[in-house]
Amino acid sequence: MMGLGYIGLPTAALIAGNKTKVNGVDVNPSVVETINRGEVHIVEPDLDKAVAKAVEEGFLNASLEPKEGDVYLIVVPTPFKEKNEPDISYVEAATKAILPLLKEGDLYIIESTSPIGTTEKMKDFIFSARPELKGKIFMAYCPERVLPGNVMYELVHNDRVIGGIDKDSTERAIDFYSKYVKGSLHSTNARTAEMCKLIENSSRDVQIAFANELSLICDKADINVWELIQLANKHPRVNILQPGCGVGGHCIAVDPYFIVSDYPMESKIIGTAREINNYKSFWCAEKVQNEKLKFELEHGYKPRVALMGLAFKPNIDDLRESPAKYIVQKVLQNANNEEYFIVEPNIDTHNVFKITDYKIAFDKADIVVYLVAHNEFKELPRDTTKRVIDFCGVLEIK
Repeated sequence: MMGLGYIGLPTAALIAGNKTKVNGVDVNPSVVETINRGEVHIVEPDLDKAVAKAVEEGFLNASLEPKEGDVYLIVVPTPFKEKNEPDISYVEAATKAILPLLKEGDLYIIESTSPIGTTEKMKDFIFSARPELKGKIFMAYCPERVLPGNVMYELVHNDRVIGGIDKDSTERAIDFYSKYVKGSLHSTNARTAEMCKLIENSSRDVQIAFANELSLICDKADINVWELIQLANKHPRVNILQPGCGVGGHCIAVDPYFIVSDYPMESKIIGTAREINNYKSFWCAEKVQNEKLKFELEHGYKPRVALMGLAFKPNIDDLRESPAKYIVQKVLQNANNEEYFIVEPNIDTHNVFKITDYKIAFDKADIVVYLVAHNEFKELPRDTTKRVIDFCGVLEIK
């Protein structure tokens, strides 16, 4: 298992939990040490128990270097570079690391979200370096499609799309996943499987962009967007999503760029949706700035501000591409001696922000800004004299 992050570690724990020996590989020595103690470095329900059991029973171990296996899963990050171009250097590095270990009959699978054609590029790379393996190993692409906070369940029960470089590779990969996945396994080719992952998240991004754009319109029109959406969704064929302060995470906020980068002229809706969702975060930061100035003009002193949430979605500790984190950074950049309380109940510390308990922050603040709809925030008083800015529906969503 090349990569022990938010997908790699749960996948490794699932496979090891089925009495299959797994060697997990990560470049971070601290991650390796943590896992080998039977502990976890990320917050995900039930993951700690699964890892502890797999390590204790001897089916899961972690290391900095790969060891010989029969199946190699590439589950490493695929960020984007300047101008939002996808970066597959981690996939290339992981593939290069296992290159000397590959042997006839092995199965190589990429799970990392990747631009179209990545599996074929890795095929060419492997066969160029190891031509004797041509036609003798199996290669496929199988993207994850799980929801943070419910990963351990969805890894087992969600359907999977599996595309090989040829029919035999597809069948071999399906045979492998069938040992661990109860959801249906749908066969295709590698390029279609790669595109399937990208358009799943692009579709969500477009739907969220509609809701976020609607929230901007409603703000100007003096209409409660939450009530409006609730009423509109009473129509049997309408299902508008809930707006927020942007879109984050390593999937929905990133994957559309993989399409836009390769097909800029054809992906107008996808590209515009990205612009809308990015703008919503900027708009939220400006809204906070304006409310601070209004408060100071009305009261004659600077407000104390609670910024509630840093994660990219409710009830997780994942801050990757988080619009809430961007907003906090933007607000603090424009700070003018106001007192701020940064809140994220799912983490204890942060290397930049001082984290404050959510109850303390709420009690002390003059302005409360809800950026993420964490469950803890829904327990806080609603009938308050504080100025509340609710970007995520904490006060509205029943």
